[in-house]
Amino acid sequence: MRILLLDKNHPLITEQLLTKNFILEEDFTSSYDEVCSKIQNYEGVIIRSRIPLDKNFLEKAKNLKFIARVGAGMENIDIPVAEKLGIRLINSPEGNRDSVAEHVIGMLLILMNRLFIASQEVKNGIWLREENRGDELLGKTVGLIGYGNMGKATAKRFSGFGCKVIFYDILPGLSDEFATQVTLEELKKSADILSLHIPLTETTHYLIDAAFISEMRKDFYFVNTARGKNVETKSLVEALQEGKIKGACLDVLEYEKPSFENLETENEDLKYLLESEKVVVTPHIAGWTHQSKEKLAQVIVDKIVLSFSE
Repeated sequence: MRILLLDKNHPLITEQLLTKNFILEEDFTSSYDEVCSKIQNYEGVIIRSRIPLDKNFLEKAKNLKFIARVGAGMENIDIPVAEKLGIRLINSPEGNRDSVAEHVIGMLLILMNRLFIASQEVKNGIWLREENRGDELLGKTVGLIGYGNMGKATAKRFSGFGCKVIFYDILPGLSDEFATQVTLEELKKSADILSLHIPLTETTHYLIDAAFISEMRKDFYFVNTARGKNVETKSLVEALQEGKIKGACLDVLEYEKPSFENLETENEDLKYLLESEKVVVTPHIAGWTHQSKEKLAQVIVDKIVLSFSE
């Protein structure tokens, strides 16, 4: 089986697949059109986010048996077309769920305890104690939207901080020892902290908008380590300015390039997020630890070998 690798990943992917007699070719620089012109020569593709696998691409991939996405999100793949063509879709959310969960907690601790702000002040000779009084996680109700790999790992961490964890998911019967499944209405009524753990789809695009925010009964902290376009930034900024959202932790932004490598838009809403003391922003790295890089790759290899090794 010939496999085309379109993004750089952990070398164990190449090392292990070669021992299973797969034929591998790396191409980290060709354009979309250049890849389209040769994709018919491969039975498998391993990607991150560099090139969109849209309808045009997939229809040219006459011999493609699988697409393996090193990561969780699959929005750069035209899933209905791939399924119609019988192409198996593989991803590896198991590989970075712990990284994401720790990042959520870390961002909230920084925000709620003003850790970065206080540290910078002291380094600049400013010693303020009352102004930097923190807010504890203990006793808070955390509402998660989405209870897959990321949501479950995050719930486990929050439970260790003495939080009550509730979640909403479109699939039923997912409650466990760390969190209780509730309706979306109940989550909006009870949550002190709202954290997203959902894919980007037509139904989750701009899920968090002005209407959603207004339906939250309490003023709340907001965390997004999912996808930037799950949130309408304009509404987020307005809620921060009004105090409805007490603070936001954002690892993803609406204005990211499709490859997640940088921002493609600058405007006043983005400027506010980058300048506000109520916002902690990181560059789409929640799932980006040394350990997760290896685990993501290993999960992908294991799934490919299980499905296609002779």
